[in-house]
Amino acid sequence: MSIKQSAGGAGGGGGGGGGVAAVCLICKENCSGLQPHSWRKACVACGCSAVDHAPGGDLEDDQQMGRLLADSPCSHLTAKVKGGGGLRMYKRNRMIVTNPVVSRKDPTFNTTTYDWAPAGLNQKLAMQYMELIPESQRPVLGTDGALERRRQLLSQIPAYDQDPMKCQSLASEEEISSMLLFVKHYKQEVLGVGEVALPGEGGALREAAIQRTAKEAKDRSNSDKKDVLEHQDHGSDPGSASSATGSTNGTDDSIRPEFRCTGCHGQVATESPAVYAERAGYHSALWHPTCFVCSECGQGLVDLVYFWSKQKLFCGRHYCQTVWPRCSGCDELIFCQSFHTAKDGRTWHHHHHCCWKCGQNLETPCQH
Repeated sequence: MSIKQSAGGAGGGGGGGGGVAAVCLICKENCSGLQPHSWRKACVACGCSAVDHAPGGDLEDDQQMGRLLADSPCSHLTAKVKGGGGLRMYKRNRMIVTNPVVSRKDPTFNTTTYDWAPAGLNQKLAMQYMELIPESQRPVLGTDGALERRRQLLSQIPAYDQDPMKCQSLASEEEISSMLLFVKHYKQEVLGVGEVALPGEGGALREAAIQRTAKEAKDRSNSDKKDVLEHQDHGSDPGSASSATGSTNGTDDSIRPEFRCTGCHGQVATESPAVYAERAGYHSALWHPTCFVCSECGQGLVDLVYFWSKQKLFCGRHYCQTVWPRCSGCDELIFCQSFHTAKDGRTWHHHHHCCWKCGQNLETPCQH
């Protein structure tokens, strides 16, 4: 077995290129292919969401994730794009498993490629993790599980929730500035990527995080010495907390060797991989792989990307909606001061509160 890190996508994975991937996953052959609406995130041909068509490909996915993780504590999961002017690409782990096929003929091998696997694992732990995920949800190349992963990327982490250039509804410099400040805040304070390890190994993960912070501070020393000093001061507190955590873990292990899932509160076996979230604290929180889900929609968090707010896990979509309203027409966040709110709580940009077919404002009845 080998685990590969892709810093640009080799093409062909996870649903592949535009032609096949653009066919609606709901309508199947009844849809001729994605025909985007001018401003709704939907297909004109069948009416289903653009997400249900899973358009795009590996390269586009990794570019989008690279933009999301850049300038955050998770930037180590990205790599600079050569000649990209500072752009970063997601270093997505691909896992390739090769098993011999026993037969009387010449030896052959079965190869299974996972479009994504948790970073930093040995082969045994990586396979243990995948076996805990329902088979239909495993992102194996060419399967429905791989297509579902790409669909979740589009749904849980919409590009238009992080990049003003992907938005069609920002109408002023003030709205653009509001969005940029919001994105900067959640990258620095809320965004994270789960890490997989055995129960009791949170201290080692914490130490690794502290070392990454120190290294990043050192790398910036030539450009901003003052910033480095601030990071070093910040890093000293986690260091002392880490040693305290280590002694606490030792005490707990001798008195109460059980580990409890933060999600279901059930026991986590000491030999079974668990998911840790740095934002939640490495000592006090860990999850079964199937319990690492958004607290709002209940979906497994794609590629373990989470947003930690109010002591809860969220996917990107539902965290953003706790801060800014989302337009039920175009699906983008609403950064303007005035917008339409219906009795059921749904919100719209004023000009998007209209009929799907004719564009008539919904306050005035139309023939549709």
